[in-house]
Amino acid sequence: MERQVSLDEISDGKLYGSNDMVKADCNDCKGCFACCKGMGKSIVLDPLDLFRMTSYRDITFEQMLVDEIELNVVDGIILPNLKMSGSEERCTFLNENGRCSIHPFRPGICRLFPLGRYYEDHTFYYFLQIHECKKENRTKVKVKKWIDTPDIKKYETFVNDWHYFLKELQNKIKQQKEGFTAKTISMYVLQQFYMLPYDKNDDFYTQFNQRLEKANMQLNR
Repeated sequence: MERQVSLDEISDGKLYGSNDMVKADCNDCKGCFACCKGMGKSIVLDPLDLFRMTSYRDITFEQMLVDEIELNVVDGIILPNLKMSGSEERCTFLNENGRCSIHPFRPGICRLFPLGRYYEDHTFYYFLQIHECKKENRTKVKVKKWIDTPDIKKYETFVNDWHYFLKELQNKIKQQKEGFTAKTISMYVLQQFYMLPYDKNDDFYTQFNQRLEKANMQLNR
């Protein structure tokens, strides 16, 4: 989900790489779950997020749609996001003690917070969102340690490829390219990258890259 704001308004003015230190560590969020409620439709899920959440719990994408995730339009394309529920609009996965019940396989946006991503010239950098986290006196931590994702380089390549793939599709929808309606593209993306099961015993990135290559060939004919 793209935000049309200036970095000067929302960040400390710096861009970070995965090996840089950033003031993001909030002591395991003890006593706080402010970022786990009232987030609306903003926790958009990518294919790796769904792979993790379905594989760890041995359920399907369709089963998650019952009461854990929902579909909404994101910059012109229908994508899944975490569902908020109740009067406080709490994340579905927040337990009665205010702790994340899926923390080991939580989504990428949750891992990233309070960092954000700044995309430029077909790559991206991290930045610190200075108004989002309510915790004070945060300490410095290495970006890749904070994100807590194995094979960080593969992960960053995936994030980048997925972002620019969606960006290309969004541009084709805006340009009204023949066959590139929002509905057609949305159904293709959902079916090929979310609904079609991944083999949990095989490397996710290999499977994703195969689907991405196939999609690029079909969509660029």
